[in-house]
Amino acid sequence: MASTSAPRGGGDVPSASGIMTTSASMLCSENQSLIVEMRKVFNMMKEIAVDLERENESAKVNELENTVAELLATYEDCTYQTSAIESVGNTYQPGAELTDFKKLLNDEFMKFKGNKSSAPQNHPLLRQFREAVWNVHHSGQPMPGEEHEDIVMTSTQSTILNITCPLSGKPITELAEPVCGVDCKHVYEKKAIMGYISINAQAKCPVTGCPRYLRQDKVVSDPLLLVEIEEMRSMSKENMTATLVEDFTMTDDEEED
Repeated sequence: MASTSAPRGGGDVPSASGIMTTSASMLCSENQSLIVEMRKVFNMMKEIAVDLERENESAKVNELENTVAELLATYEDCTYQTSAIESVGNTYQPGAELTDFKKLLNDEFMKFKGNKSSAPQNHPLLRQFREAVWNVHHSGQPMPGEEHEDIVMTSTQSTILNITCPLSGKPITELAEPVCGVDCKHVYEKKAIMGYISINAQAKCPVTGCPRYLRQDKVVSDPLLLVEIEEMRSMSKENMTATLVEDFTMTDDEEED
């Protein structure tokens, strides 16, 4: 319930909007912790599926994939809910009438959920799961249907938008302190981006083509970002191993010829 009356008795009494911002931030932090744990579960399930595929346990792999799809729906709703809470916390201003926060949050939630553009089957997490399983016996070969379908997501892609820091030039996987912009989600080396912001009154995101402007309080260290970067490292190692195996196989074939 929002109060619109002025604080009495003097002192630094926080405003209703200030309290809302603080509360929203705490809720987002709790949700973010849950999202991070769910991402770890996704990775664990993917590793289990790969082991099962090596043992030719296709039925169990299919069951696990169905479970992943169900968990993915919950994961998506959790991310939408977090975005909704953050949006309300950043924009809420008390009015003359009492605020129906349940309706306000639900409206924001549906707004974020309605903006979802990609088909569930092309979600990067589900796609990574399927490709990890596929590569057990078909490394280097395209998955069925890729030759004629317009599929954007691949196993080498993630939700990270840039693969190198636009300021330091370092790969994202090699950054000592990776941080991301709250608004544009681009990733930077913390020391480099903070220095960039400090000497630019209107610091535009240094990623080419990005229209967003940055402030030091809008560049954050995100626990989920660290999980995604670790996923990138893991996928890079998998791709390198697959390439080495393929090269070794080709060398053997050439020697036999």
